[in-house]
Amino acid sequence: MTTNPTTPLLELKHVSTIVNAHTPNETKILNDLNLEIFPGDFITVLGANGAGKSTLFNVIGGNLNADQGDVLLHGKSIKHESEEQRTRFLARVFQDPKLGTAPRMTVAENLLLAAHRGQQRRLVFRQLRRHLADFKAMAATMNNNLENRLSTATGDLSGGQRQALSFLMAVESKPELLLLDEHTAALDPKTSQQLMQATNDRIASDRLTCLMITHRLEDALIYGNRLIVLTDGKITFDVRGEAKKQLTREQLFTFFEDL
Repeated sequence: MTTNPTTPLLELKHVSTIVNAHTPNETKILNDLNLEIFPGDFITVLGANGAGKSTLFNVIGGNLNADQGDVLLHGKSIKHESEEQRTRFLARVFQDPKLGTAPRMTVAENLLLAAHRGQQRRLVFRQLRRHLADFKAMAATMNNNLENRLSTATGDLSGGQRQALSFLMAVESKPELLLLDEHTAALDPKTSQQLMQATNDRIASDRLTCLMITHRLEDALIYGNRLIVLTDGKITFDVRGEAKKQLTREQLFTFFEDL
């Protein structure tokens, strides 16, 4: 589909999610939240624990239904679509390196599986060998020796290599929307930095639209063209472009001082 950069790719309109509904303990995790995501946006998402960041991703990804409001893709409601249906346009990388990969399958087999994300499944010969050169080149972009472990069972990889594989699987089919759910949080600082740089390079080269949850203020400042802050289920700060470039760590820290 041809997209207009001035027209939202995805919209959340007055979205609320409610737990313990109709009881004295009723709580809105997302509270009348509105968000427009435009093609090419790379949005870093900040917020304290319990602010609603993961719930936001779950509503976008279809893991959780919005109790109120609507979710629109190219102007059409997808509120009632399942998580599986949304894989046609969306991919997600989680914080835990063990999620998103099949541990008993090799690196190459996982990449082949990801190549068919969102497609109708049918019985065909997998033709793995003819993909190996492409998979090797793809894995080499991660700069962590993953290209030399294509025949290794994924469960035998290091945490950093397995998370790199999860990222490659997510972006292999160039999804319209990529969700990165603290995908470097479980890694050591050096491995985290390597993955973040590879992430940024791939998003730029493939012109992907991406939301990335992070607790690292430095990453929120360095990466992306846009930054949003969630507080009590609402977006309380939304900045992009040159205004984002002028932000400092101290300014961002003020959003957390009274929490």
